[in-house]
Amino acid sequence: MKFLAITLITDSTDPVTGAPTPTRERFREVVAAARLAESLGFDGFGVGERHERPFLSSSPPVVLSHIAALTSRIRLFTAVTTLSLLDPVRAYEDYATLDHLCDGRLELMIGKGNGTAQRDLFDVTPEDQWERNTEGYELFRQIWREDKVTAEPRFRPALTGAEVLPRPYQRAVRIWHGSATSRESVDLAARHGDPLFSANVTHPIGPYAELVRHYRERWEHYGHDPAHAVVGAGTAGFHTAPTSQQAARAYRPAFARYLDAHARQGLEPVFPTLEDFIERSSALIGSPQQVIEKVHRYHAEFGHTVLHLQAEPGGLSDAEHRASLELFQSDVAPVLRREIPDPAFPSA
Repeated sequence: MKFLAITLITDSTDPVTGAPTPTRERFREVVAAARLAESLGFDGFGVGERHERPFLSSSPPVVLSHIAALTSRIRLFTAVTTLSLLDPVRAYEDYATLDHLCDGRLELMIGKGNGTAQRDLFDVTPEDQWERNTEGYELFRQIWREDKVTAEPRFRPALTGAEVLPRPYQRAVRIWHGSATSRESVDLAARHGDPLFSANVTHPIGPYAELVRHYRERWEHYGHDPAHAVVGAGTAGFHTAPTSQQAARAYRPAFARYLDAHARQGLEPVFPTLEDFIERSSALIGSPQQVIEKVHRYHAEFGHTVLHLQAEPGGLSDAEHRASLELFQSDVAPVLRREIPDPAFPSA
């Protein structure tokens, strides 16, 4: 199994004073988290893309380029690149450039993205967002693979023998398809023989496991070898400590923030108590052995071989979060790497 640390770069406030964290400081925190993830032995670091509050992650290629200059081994992910909102030609130029700057450590996750505000910002409608996502991905994929491209897309001007530069460092970059609730993204991934990354963060496991099963069915339908299907999965929260009691006690303030966020939006929380959150969500909160056992329970449903954890504290203290990541890498990751083999990442 491989492990990613991922951030959506949420705008934050000081947990004690309530004062907003300066934007410059938030970006510095993200860069520090990436460097820590590399030093602890994580396989990848991911930066999300959002174009609305409370997120500051509108430009992942810029953030990842800076991280690339300060790291040397860790693979760099987007989580996710919102191709339904972007011109695929411009997106290609950004990521092909990043691919060179990071010496081929780039992997992409793509998806349509969520949120009314960002759809309005880019003049994308609920009716056309899936067509835009599919068209954007297929044109992006074509440009990445072909030196000159001819295409007549619906949502941008036609291309005739177009040469888009720079040509990428990796001629076959691995592109994951991020999926939360839709069969459209699952089918697109299976059709092209691409890996799937299940969000797996908002609800109990049921709907996510159903989508993964559908992905495997469609994978075979399109004629791919079932042994080559690759699945990743997210986690709703993370904290491990020597005992379950210590882990739950430390995580309680982070869960209080989860409840507060729902209350501010006038929403009923899916998991009303911390105990319910630990039991029914994908959160990995407990002793190392409890975390190992829960990952195995989810693996029985998903067959996933890549797992993401939260890169930043998210309500924990910096010291608690770092200690948790260190304990994960010393007591959890080696067991899961041994017991759940993963197909090798492409070499940089």
